[in-house]
Amino acid sequence: MKWEGHEQSKNVEDRRGQGAGGGGGRGGRGIGGRGIGIGTVAVALVAGWIFGINPLTVLGLLSGGGGMEAPPSQRAPAGLPPPSDKAAIFVSTVLRDTEVVWGQVLKASGSTYREPVLVLFRGATPTACGTGDSAMGPFYCPGDSKVYLDLNFFDTLSQRMGAPGDFAQAYVVAHEVGHHLQNLMGITGKVDAMRGKVSQQQMNALSVRVELQADCLAGVWAHHSQKGKGWLDQSDIQEAMNAAAQIGDDTLQKAGTGRVVPESFTHGSAQQRMTWLKRGLDSGNVNQCNTFDAK
Repeated sequence: MKWEGHEQSKNVEDRRGQGAGGGGGRGGRGIGGRGIGIGTVAVALVAGWIFGINPLTVLGLLSGGGGMEAPPSQRAPAGLPPPSDKAAIFVSTVLRDTEVVWGQVLKASGSTYREPVLVLFRGATPTACGTGDSAMGPFYCPGDSKVYLDLNFFDTLSQRMGAPGDFAQAYVVAHEVGHHLQNLMGITGKVDAMRGKVSQQQMNALSVRVELQADCLAGVWAHHSQKGKGWLDQSDIQEAMNAAAQIGDDTLQKAGTGRVVPESFTHGSAQQRMTWLKRGLDSGNVNQCNTFDAK
């Protein structure tokens, strides 16, 4: 992926120098006040959360709605990442391209794109969805319209999950931005409103559709991004498809427990994730990402 030298987003909030807890809030290894260390849950379950985590399906379940992000007066101000930080520059560059692409796509449909903020943190940080922990992996919080990312996750993605490559990492960012788009379109609120009205298994099934749609939207971004910049080659596409396969619920469950339990899926199977990512990538059309009407 030929990403060097391209424009970077200014919507990046670097909290990494503030220590665990982001300088405010409850911090520590917990979500919404309930401790969830990575060693206290099955590896497969944690891995199921580790990519594309959505507060609808995890933060809300564990914290009962979570807490609020600490007000700015309780936190040291966060700034842009240093120019010498290659990993931070990379995600800032990818984020900027998502801003350009989605700004153009929504403008063409008569809408205006409201850009999210990407928060870089280490360990734990307060969010409007409760305390975010690096063990959760990247996630989007609809309460504050921010994507949260501990850059150490990319090492986990490459070394422990078998999904190396810069475009695999770009896919991570684009997937979370896909959740932001769902929030802007009102999908997030509609799905969240179903909580408590349907069974847990039905809620899991809705979660799968949410996650697969975010995969498809990541593919739509990649389609338009490639047309605009031509910065991808076939190996980059393969990196993203491999990442989608490696974080499929069935792949993770089989690796973690040796068995697959489809009714417990919250993100979709490897095949589903690859299929919807490719659908967005091939079509470049948001209308092709209606996972809720798909069989």
